[in-house]
Amino acid sequence: MEKLSKIKNFLDKELKIKSIEDSSKNGLQVKSNKEIKKIGFAVDACMSTIERAKKSKVDLLIVHHGIKWAGLKDSMQLKKKTIELLNGCNMSLYACHLPLDKHEKYGNNIQLAKILDLKNIKKFGKYHSKSIGYKGEFKKPLSIKQLTNKLNDLLKTQCTTFNFGKKQIKSIGIVSGGGSSALKESLNLDCFLTGDALYHIVIATRDLNHNMILARHYATETLGVKALMPILKEKFNISTIFINNDTGV
Repeated sequence: MEKLSKIKNFLDKELKIKSIEDSSKNGLQVKSNKEIKKIGFAVDACMSTIERAKKSKVDLLIVHHGIKWAGLKDSMQLKKKTIELLNGCNMSLYACHLPLDKHEKYGNNIQLAKILDLKNIKKFGKYHSKSIGYKGEFKKPLSIKQLTNKLNDLLKTQCTTFNFGKKQIKSIGIVSGGGSSALKESLNLDCFLTGDALYHIVIATRDLNHNMILARHYATETLGVKALMPILKEKFNISTIFINNDTGV
């Protein structure tokens, strides 16, 4: 199991998994006794994802949303069943939540900033006193429709747009997933991009005459795990695969 240990130690250090307070128990969550020959990457460690990984002969699954969360009761026995499934497949599970969101190289948010080709990129979106998102500027202003179409194409998603502010977008703040609490911090920008939002955040966006784009939780959080794939493939000379299991949310 030397390779699993080396991969785990590399990820712990590279992703700085202790760099931010998190309800996720980041790191190796389930350890098998199988040698790692193929790594699968996915957003969610749900049972259907694990079944897909099994069919692809994955030995280690690396995800953004794991199965161990502080204070979360397993009232429906899903964690228990998921662990049983992993053990039955002899598959290891590694999870990295907020540290992967905020990572300056592999993170969901910096990757979103890069695919949008932003300039003057700076940290944005405070959570537990740490910035987990990024903000930047477009080289040329875009209409909200142009920006939405661009995101739909890049992320293979269907954005929901709340266009209550400026008609031309020059600056934007980004926090992937359920990052809508960063709305206030985005008010000095032209637009706010996140995955999903609570109802009162939508109302606030309207009352504050601001722009917000919801690009879906899942779609905004595929980029981080995908960014890890070539790094591990090269460093450990190992086969990798992305396990797509879009929730539609």
